[in-house]
Amino acid sequence: MKDGIHPNYVETKVTCGCGNTFVTRSTKSELKIDICNACHPFFTGKLKYVDTTGRIEKFRNRFAGGYSSVTKGRKKGQQQESQDAG
Repeated sequence: MKDGIHPNYVETKVTCGCGNTFVTRSTKSELKIDICNACHPFFTGKLKYVDTTGRIEKFRNRFAGGYSSVTKGRKKGQQQESQDAG
């Protein structure tokens, strides 16, 4: 390997949002992560929504009444065009 072109590889303290910490090696001395193996649903077997920006609530609110395109039907302009063509 060439000298002087590789970054320093140091011990890294990783801190999760759930409070879990562990030590590994990386080019950074400290990492802060949102989810780890102690709180990830795949490893814990528990269902947990990781929703930091409210996307799930936004989706539920948008589609709470069903799909509007199915319930509304065609627009007025589209009905006239289809009648003129037939």
